[in-house]
Amino acid sequence: MTDTATVSHSFQAEVSELLHLMVHSVYSETDIFLRELVSNASDACDKLRYEAIARPDLIGEGEPPQIRIIPNKAAGTLTIADSGIGMERQELIDHLGTIARSGTKAFVQKLAEAKDGTGLIGQFGVGFYSAFMVADRIVVISRRAGENDVWTWTSSGGAGFEVAPASEDDAKRVTRGTEIVLHLKDDAKKYLETYEIERIVTAYSDNIQFPIMLVPEEGEPRQINSASALWQRSKSELTAEDYSKAYKSIAHAFDEPAMTLHYRAEGRYSYAVLLFAPSTKPFDLFEPARKGKVKLYVRRVFITDDADLLPAYLRFIRGVIDSEDLPLNLSREMLQNNPQLAQIRKAVTTRVISELEQLADKDPDNFDKIWAAFAAVIKEGLYEDFERRDKLLSLARFTTTSGERRSLKQYVEGLKENQTEIYFLVGDSIERLKSNPRLEAAKARGVEVLLLTDPVDAFWTSARLEFDGKPLKSLSQGDIDFDPIPVTEPKADDEAQPAADEANTIALIKDSLGEHVTDVKVSTRLTTSASCLVAGSHGPDRELERILSQQARGARTKPILEINLRHPLVVAVAKAAADKAKVDDLSFLLLEQAQILDGELPEDPAAFAARLNRLVLQGVATA
Repeated sequence: MTDTATVSHSFQAEVSELLHLMVHSVYSETDIFLRELVSNASDACDKLRYEAIARPDLIGEGEPPQIRIIPNKAAGTLTIADSGIGMERQELIDHLGTIARSGTKAFVQKLAEAKDGTGLIGQFGVGFYSAFMVADRIVVISRRAGENDVWTWTSSGGAGFEVAPASEDDAKRVTRGTEIVLHLKDDAKKYLETYEIERIVTAYSDNIQFPIMLVPEEGEPRQINSASALWQRSKSELTAEDYSKAYKSIAHAFDEPAMTLHYRAEGRYSYAVLLFAPSTKPFDLFEPARKGKVKLYVRRVFITDDADLLPAYLRFIRGVIDSEDLPLNLSREMLQNNPQLAQIRKAVTTRVISELEQLADKDPDNFDKIWAAFAAVIKEGLYEDFERRDKLLSLARFTTTSGERRSLKQYVEGLKENQTEIYFLVGDSIERLKSNPRLEAAKARGVEVLLLTDPVDAFWTSARLEFDGKPLKSLSQGDIDFDPIPVTEPKADDEAQPAADEANTIALIKDSLGEHVTDVKVSTRLTTSASCLVAGSHGPDRELERILSQQARGARTKPILEINLRHPLVVAVAKAAADKAKVDDLSFLLLEQAQILDGELPEDPAAFAARLNRLVLQGVATA
């Protein structure tokens, strides 16, 4: 050994909080710990097999990669051992002392709030720490492949851990790989029973690609998983339960897949595909890196889960693509530039979207689960993937003013007489959009409007799209002409009132508001409200500009104020033409109430309150 000292280390702050949650957990599904440790052992074996492509001596004449589970009732310990890549001293410190993942604090907070956090644990890749749900002390002994030194990591789930050279006996026993020894709590001793171990492995780890050997206290070791590449088997051999188990093993999931895609591509390139669409949203779906989780294998050898085998807007898809033709020694640069891999990406992406189309048609309930969980991600493709934009637009489902979630095909089938555009409104909530005054003219004509509330909606709608020859038109941007569409609702009382003089009223309001607005126009959107704000025909929509200004903290362009000439407040502006102060107050009130209805604060809230008080008091005085 090069170092004989035992060194104590503190856990990363988030790890300490996480361990506290684990040690004092009330989670009902503690089985997760074994699934996670077996999965980590499988990853270690995968890494060894991959590194051995360039360095065959790492395996040499030694034990082939496998996983062993060893219960010891007398000692009260459960050992999960692998003959994989192993870890050296610094790797033990880095891998078992920190959570190297963005959003860690948010994850820990969400885990603390969850009644059952087992799904979050698996989704977020902190499975090792789940062992503290069942163990009050953990000892990890590891030797990295090709290294002489063996190290021991020890923790009781407190504030820190110790790393020291392994004992002579441990060093002789661990010739390569990692042993994790769990000193089980009294209420977790059931996991020493062989039938419990087999039950968990069968349920969650049957499709792990390496033999999982159960080493009982009496009798011979025996393999307890099938260790078959399920994606290489024929669909006719497999059942729905087989796919469910494979999904849970491959994706570290607890839900059921909403869609399963399994096929083999033959021809110029040969590869097997087994992909799943989850039915629930994973915790890390909106991480900034937007990385996919589809694993790349070459001839059943794991290469990487970082090959971006699908576009970012399909990053919720989980599964495996196993190529027969790619070279085993793929470097990161080759992964990015390999033309064969690019063809596989293109073909598989097209197939996934086609499968989603079929699912939407044949099994709308499961498609609705996917759309409810991943709509905000799929819609990223509407502005990123020009080639497949039309297909994605057909797939999309939108909540509308009808109260239903509908496709654009269904929307077009219900177009009103003389309606030539598909209308939409973007905002931050359905409730606020439903009360938006810009809907008034559409509502009076029975025109359905798409209500879009995902942040991504403000971006893809800026692309000026059309469906079935009908352009998508924002109700908060540019001019709207509803006149050709017949009115179906009876006229409001305001519409029976005489209108204010257009030229004079607009001139008065423009003079009062000055540079606070770009323009003042008579509205074709309003029937009962006094005013609303819209964006010009050129440039960003109001909602997109709001999002961009929040991110860049920059100034926004001035809006256009649209007014309803029949509304009493607008009529009052014209009547007060000789009273400049009152015209100013009324004009700013028209602007500021429109801002409030858009979910914004007036530019000067104090001035708004003073102005409102003056007008109310004037009304009270004349009542």
